[in-house]
Amino acid sequence: MVAPRRKNLEGLLSIEDDSDNGSNLAAYANKAMDASLCWKDIEWLKSISNLPILIKGVLTGEDAIKAAEVGVAGIIVSNHGARQLDYTDATINVLEEVVHAVRGRVPVFFDGGVRRGTDIFKALALGAQAVLIGRPVIFGLAAKGEYGVRQVIQMLKDELELTMALSGCPSVKDITRRHVRTERERLHAML
Repeated sequence: MVAPRRKNLEGLLSIEDDSDNGSNLAAYANKAMDASLCWKDIEWLKSISNLPILIKGVLTGEDAIKAAEVGVAGIIVSNHGARQLDYTDATINVLEEVVHAVRGRVPVFFDGGVRRGTDIFKALALGAQAVLIGRPVIFGLAAKGEYGVRQVIQMLKDELELTMALSGCPSVKDITRRHVRTERERLHAML
């Protein structure tokens, strides 16, 4: 891998080429990540800001419990688009574990893989308090600018409302765990 030299990133990250006699991926990753970050850094961050601190990238119940213990205002279940580990768990597969682990102490938000209103419905049914959308909005922006973003949001809203109606849910509060079946449950039912 050769990271592109981009002058507009100067001052934010190094634009110098590294040579490690092979792929530059390891060198790039090491520069982009701070290995010294730890849970105690949340306390420091809270001490310098009155803003609510949300922690993104939680994929296990264990990390969710720790995040709640250090006092975050919310958890975002996300694998960051699986860009760092292409074999990482899909966020929908770990959402319920995270929700159960925090037992309502902090809100759990869902991020990743949301492309349709049915994805929003499933995430809400598995316990997410809200669903974040990123790529669909970017796709809409790239295709048709502001109008494209508005179209994407309207399409997701329409699909969610249709899914709710077909599932007998007149409001978001009516979406419950009984409305979805996980792959594990489906396989167990087949046995």
